Amino acid sequence: MLSLLVLGSVFGLQPAMAQDGEALFRSKPCVGCHMVDSKLVGPAFTDVAAKYAGQKDAATLLAGRIKNGTQGTWGAVPMPANAVTEDEAKTLAEWVLSQKK
Repeated sequence: MLSLLVLGSVFGLQPAMAQDGEALFRSKPCVGCHMVDSKLVGPAFTDVAAKYAGQKDAATLLAGRIKNGTQGTWGAVPMPANAVTEDEAKTLAEWVLSQKK
């Protein structure tokens, strides 16, 4: 019985951990091309947040670009599609959009 409670607690924590955008960012290849407050290969997340500030459905648009990739939005270097779930893409997009200068 105790092992079931422990197992339930471990699985119960997973959604909370998955909601942490920064931890998710650091666990994905995104970190190889992006930084929060300065340009690396891709734009700084503070610049992305500023560009889309106040735009309706910005999180949905950005989540699609994270998941499927994009080209030409921030220059000639394409961003490849990422192996993320829909929920992960949404979490990442919302976290990126929350970054302020």
